[in-house]
Amino acid sequence: MKKFLEQTAGLRQGGARSGLKLMLIGVFLFGSFVAASNRGVAQPGTAAPGGYGLKVYKVSSVLYPFVQVYFRTFDQDMQPLVNLNERNIGLMVKGRAYDPAKRQYVVNSIRQRQEATRSVIVLDASKTMAGRPFEAALKACANFIDSKRPQDEVAILAVRNTKEGYETISGFERDGGALARRLADVRADGVKSRLYDTIGAAIQMCGSSSQGALSPSSATIIVSSCIVVLSDGLDQGSAITREELNTRISNMTIPIPVYSLAYSQVSANHFKNLEAISKNSFGKYYLIADTYQKMQKVVEEIQNIIQSDYVLTFRSYLPVDGESHSFKVGVEYPSGSGKYTFEDSRFEAIELPKVEPVADKIKDLLQVLPEVKDANGPYMSKISD
Repeated sequence: MKKFLEQTAGLRQGGARSGLKLMLIGVFLFGSFVAASNRGVAQPGTAAPGGYGLKVYKVSSVLYPFVQVYFRTFDQDMQPLVNLNERNIGLMVKGRAYDPAKRQYVVNSIRQRQEATRSVIVLDASKTMAGRPFEAALKACANFIDSKRPQDEVAILAVRNTKEGYETISGFERDGGALARRLADVRADGVKSRLYDTIGAAIQMCGSSSQGALSPSSATIIVSSCIVVLSDGLDQGSAITREELNTRISNMTIPIPVYSLAYSQVSANHFKNLEAISKNSFGKYYLIADTYQKMQKVVEEIQNIIQSDYVLTFRSYLPVDGESHSFKVGVEYPSGSGKYTFEDSRFEAIELPKVEPVADKIKDLLQVLPEVKDANGPYMSKISD
């Protein structure tokens, strides 16, 4: 949110028209919220055997007092939890629990919303991958592109022996046809595999327009980014080591998951490099080896994970003070089990200029989450009451 506000301040200096444009785009965060409602971050972690977890990766107070929280869920196999709704979600603001019966928060799936995701495909184009393995990888990349939503953007980097250690096949692009045409021109003819440099470049691409930033190709808000690596894990001559790359990943405030497909027709000796990177990045490692046909289903699974995030929108009852306030989001799974897993985060109690589009969206949200007339506000009654 701080980065978003810094961007807001920078654009305001450009004049009233720029400020209005930014607010219009900020409203896009809630573009499909009301319709969906009427129809119905810490270090990366893993779930314990038989358990599950969640990760809050973005919080927006653009339409305060309404706060929007984006989070990802995962079970022990790093698969998303399905069909979550308000009955599965617990919310505490500054230590006080919201009463679900008062209906002061709603949960929507990102799949039916307008916000976009970004993915960078890192494709190993070295000579050792030539032949059937590379053909299977190309088909898998095409399938990944076909599985995205229209607003989602994909970039493609090929690992090969250029000055940088990679070739940019495509920058971020929404047009699946254009991506497919550029992908078809890639050949497995690289002499060296500077894999770590290429993954590092992919991280930099994601960071240049991180969660909450604007897509250069549209007014779409980018809410999450990830990297999909198809390689045998062999690195030859990168400027950074695996340890340095993992340190960079560990220090990221907002995680950028790396999903690795490890395959080879020569050797599996370097698969562990991909496994280490994926596990350190809140991503997932897939052992393909020489069963290349598995790639098609794997990339579809990755797209399903990306599109299975949730958005919690709640009404805050804290006064506008410009301060940052703590809250917790909890997931009870399965519903009625009484077993919650919580994640801490923070939101800002701010009041941005109420230009007409913003005022209209707030008016809509007031209908969805009307103020409760209760001495305890949105919270559960105290034991002493």
